[in-house]
Amino acid sequence: MPAPGAGPAPGDAEPRAARLSRAVEREGGACVWCRRPFGPLVLATTDHLVPRVRGGPSWLENEVAACRRCNGQRGHAGAADWVRECRGRSWEPDVEHVLVVLRSLLDAAHRRGGQRRARTAADGQVRRLERLR
Repeated sequence: MPAPGAGPAPGDAEPRAARLSRAVEREGGACVWCRRPFGPLVLATTDHLVPRVRGGPSWLENEVAACRRCNGQRGHAGAADWVRECRGRSWEPDVEHVLVVLRSLLDAAHRRGGQRRARTAADGQVRRLERLR
């Protein structure tokens, strides 16, 4: 599996369709939350782990491939809260992968600078997800 966020240099804006394609490949062709495989009836979307309203950037390091159902129902909920909800629905979200992507966001934000709100939110989600393992 390629490293999350491996791609264009900082500052190079990667189009959304390209980020979605890379996220789907990275996640193995299935929703990171409910694990349904993508196909003609289960469409893939990019889901921001740190929502845009909380300062999350549209970087591959902040996005995972999720089905439309999970992405829409998650809304602006934090990753840890959504993992609890998924487990309540008897789904097994890929918590380890979500942690890897969140940590790559923290690394990318440190390298690129800025993103103070996103770093704070991502750091809190990492701590909460580690307790849910």
